[in-house]
Amino acid sequence: MLDLNAAVLELIRLTSTSLPADVEKELKSASQIEEQGSTARDALQTILQNIDIARQNSTPICQDTGTPIFYVRHPEKFTAPFLTSAIRGSVAEATSRSLLRPNAVDAITGRNSGNNLGDKYFPVIHFEPCYEDTLKIDLMLKGGGCENVGRQYSLPDLQLNAGRDLEGVRIAALDAVFQAQGMGCAPGFLGIAIGGDRSTSYLASKEVFLELVGSRHPDTAIGELEARITREANQLGIGPMGFGGKSTILGTRITGLHRLPASFFVTVSYMCWAFRRRRLTITGESDLIS
Repeated sequence: MLDLNAAVLELIRLTSTSLPADVEKELKSASQIEEQGSTARDALQTILQNIDIARQNSTPICQDTGTPIFYVRHPEKFTAPFLTSAIRGSVAEATSRSLLRPNAVDAITGRNSGNNLGDKYFPVIHFEPCYEDTLKIDLMLKGGGCENVGRQYSLPDLQLNAGRDLEGVRIAALDAVFQAQGMGCAPGFLGIAIGGDRSTSYLASKEVFLELVGSRHPDTAIGELEARITREANQLGIGPMGFGGKSTILGTRITGLHRLPASFFVTVSYMCWAFRRRRLTITGESDLIS
């Protein structure tokens, strides 16, 4: 019989200690375009060495192992209470094994739970029932530094001269990158949601991080905007860790949501270079982590 707790624990271990291939590829490419001997190139090469050491030693890629965010697509036979118990138990076990840093701090009392188990919002678990017979659990570990520099705009924004159109979205996105500077641990990745309400817009802006780096929106205009935002963000000269250089943003993904006529939100989520996400797929008694 498949041990779900063990499978989720291994999902956490791999997510925390081994960066996905598509992310590592972008970081390697970025290191090649920075000038030889520059601080930017040195920073990227140090990041790449850190990635190798973390994978070899099965230790966390970053000292901030982030907020565990789970996206669970489950068939009827896997109930939400059962999955919640397995996930929370695995998170606590991963913390005891130092695969995750104890990060759950009560905002009122200041107490750290010590095991990454807080209220119903920590760890974060999103459920989506499905008619398939396959259980899919995506895990994202989102660090506090990059979470701090995410921004939400309510357009029109007269100060930015950003209207309720794609040009306004571009202006808002570039402002978010400029405001972040090196504080988001660049080079980073942008997830942008247009529309929704304040909460759903933030949720959708993070969901796009589950897609492969380098993929494009099927709408040509949106796909071109994604590429333009990445290109122009790199012209700001912020560079790796804010040291200056050509590599500030390595990818942008955009999604659109329905909205109320009164609101036009643009939400920009920022992901640092430690772009940690993996997927556990369980079919029958077999499991696969990718």
